[in-house]
Amino acid sequence: MARGPGGQEDEVRAICLEQLQQHCDECWTDPAGNVIGLLKGHEADPQARHAVRIMGHMDEIAMVVKRVEADGTLRVVALGGANPVNFGVCPVDILGDRETLPGVLSFGSMHATTGSPQGQDVLSGAVHWEDVHVITRLDTQTLQRLGVRPGTRVVLSQHWRAPFRVGDAIAAHFLDDRAPVVAMLQAVAQLRERRSQLRYDAYFVFTTLEEESNAGAMYAASHLPGDITIAVEVGPVMSEYATRLSVDPIIDSGDQKGYYSRGVVAALADAARRGGYDPQFALLVDFASDASAVMSAGISAQAGCVAIPTENTHGFELVVDGAIEACAATLVEYLTAAQAMGEE
Repeated sequence: MARGPGGQEDEVRAICLEQLQQHCDECWTDPAGNVIGLLKGHEADPQARHAVRIMGHMDEIAMVVKRVEADGTLRVVALGGANPVNFGVCPVDILGDRETLPGVLSFGSMHATTGSPQGQDVLSGAVHWEDVHVITRLDTQTLQRLGVRPGTRVVLSQHWRAPFRVGDAIAAHFLDDRAPVVAMLQAVAQLRERRSQLRYDAYFVFTTLEEESNAGAMYAASHLPGDITIAVEVGPVMSEYATRLSVDPIIDSGDQKGYYSRGVVAALADAARRGGYDPQFALLVDFASDASAVMSAGISAQAGCVAIPTENTHGFELVVDGAIEACAATLVEYLTAAQAMGEE
């Protein structure tokens, strides 16, 4: 239910901090807005060369105001990898500087012809951001007074955020990346009970701005110790990738930013097997993560990605019961492995 558009993840950040404080040796928010929890390993290198960074992002796909029209409607564009169809015609929360306001995302009336400005695109189903506006029912002076301006974030309203049960699955908006965030928090709690098996320092990093630029991960990787970065993500369930909706974690072998480190990929798969799962290997060519971003930028020597199988990514997403716990178990097994964790 917490709202977390990129650069304004305060509600999610507060939850992560509250949970981490119960289990971590140290936790803090860095200058970029990332939340970091540290569990100290018993065999940590004095130079911290072998520390591991586990990253999951706090932000969600959203919208941002481009301009305020004379009649008080808002023109918006995507914040992150979203198309209008990802939201549909729906209630929204407008996160003004001084107040959060209700609004309605609109494509215009469906009782229209090609004579209307949005007519052709909307009637054909090919809706673009220029066809979209947000109805506020407020005048421009009131919007200005409440701090609604170009750059204001617009998110799906809490009115439509409640999770929905579908058989053996849970469905909700923004399981990307809230389900992986929950898996990370579960892993932290379990590792606290297995401290004697934790070999290296483990930094759990809840990042900002992943959907737009990976800026939070870039900052964290530049300032935290460690040579290995693991992203915890949702993984698309598609025949193209031969992935299936199940509890078995997806181990990403590569994405649009490059190929993950082979040793780390193998170690994550072994960890999933030790947890009793059948890892799904996938090459996710239309995908990227914090880990592939920092490795491609040369600020992490090695990287890997473990993902929760997710139907309908960037839409109303579904994960099956037990999939979050399977991801957490894989992280715990990876970090407590007796052998090296994939260093090459």
